[in-house]
Amino acid sequence: MRSSTALSLIAFLLMTSAALSAPQQNPPFGPPPPKDEQREQIEKDMAKKANKQRQAEIRRDSEQLLKLATELKQYVEKSNENILSIEVLRKSEEIEKLAHSVKEKMKGQ
Repeated sequence: MRSSTALSLIAFLLMTSAALSAPQQNPPFGPPPPKDEQREQIEKDMAKKANKQRQAEIRRDSEQLLKLATELKQYVEKSNENILSIEVLRKSEEIEKLAHSVKEKMKGQ
């Protein structure tokens, strides 16, 4: 009986000692480590570059939207009230997808 109690006490002391000697880690909810200025500048530059690229894509897609809308108008003018061209449907779907893409880019997503 005493040997099992002694063994349990020794095991407990060894586990406690190991836990106390382990390196301490930062708590998960503590403040984030400070960033150095160079890293912050790199992040700002990357964000600026991404924003310029996004703006260029929005401009390009907007020009494409105008072109597609003009083509759609021409197809609609050629058709009559009884005929709906497949091209009209295809162009309108293409416009819808591109317009959605432009909208998402404008939101910054």
